[in-house]
Amino acid sequence: MGTVYQKYYVPHQSSWPILGAIALFLLGYRAAIWINALAKDQHGFGWLFIIVGFALLFYMLFGWFSNIIDESMDGLYSQQMDRSFRQGMSWFIFSEIMFFMAFFGALFYARMIAVPWLDGASNNVMTAEVLWPNFESIWPLTKTPGGLETAAMPWEGIPLYNTLILLASSVTLQFAHIGIEQRKYAQLGFFLLLTIILGVCFLFLQGHEYVHSYQELGLRLDSGVYGNTFFLLTGFHGLHVTLGAIFLTVIFLRILIKGHFTPERHFGFQAAAWYWHFVDVVWLNLFVFVYVL
Repeated sequence: MGTVYQKYYVPHQSSWPILGAIALFLLGYRAAIWINALAKDQHGFGWLFIIVGFALLFYMLFGWFSNIIDESMDGLYSQQMDRSFRQGMSWFIFSEIMFFMAFFGALFYARMIAVPWLDGASNNVMTAEVLWPNFESIWPLTKTPGGLETAAMPWEGIPLYNTLILLASSVTLQFAHIGIEQRKYAQLGFFLLLTIILGVCFLFLQGHEYVHSYQELGLRLDSGVYGNTFFLLTGFHGLHVTLGAIFLTVIFLRILIKGHFTPERHFGFQAAAWYWHFVDVVWLNLFVFVYVL
């Protein structure tokens, strides 16, 4: 038998990557100024950078994704191209796993190594006496060397509710997936919308938790290593939940307005589902290692 060749669609040159780079540069530049406490903007250009950066970013994402959707619906993608998309999404999620592993690594280092050393563990007795006399090796570390005292965030209440919400969202998303595989589009739309609503509820409760931590617990981003790790891990996770909710919303609108996706071709939905389940798994680890233990 002869070799079977498949076409591999190669798009024309595009300006979307350039626009995306400009948008990220503007946002990154403004973030760098803010982080370095140089945000006293005498010229009033600070918010302009943010507005223009986000506007370009959303314009680029909308335009680029629209092109990809149109190319897919026009039948330009072969099975080989479909495998490329799956591999790309798999590597993207892997990179996100490594991203969170870095922050979990910082948490474990501070908790299991740095804090005991400050209390004189191993051969660090003199180091403890010099750096922080009378230090007690406890976690969470609610007192900084400068004397700032905070309270730990309990796992009961909002963190527990948010855990149940995300677990429920994974179940509803699975029911939506079953709906698309069985051509039950009413089931697909209902459970997908319910998943998005659960994600929004999670973000609302997390915002309420942050207000509570700042106003009542005294737990802030600058509250020592505990405050740093708490807000970096939960904050970046909240950002990923936001991106996942946007991802699912786009998929929902494609189904509702355009009638996209069939049991045979629905990788866009699958990619969103992979990402959402990844976000749920990260939160389970956060709940255990940041809140409970």
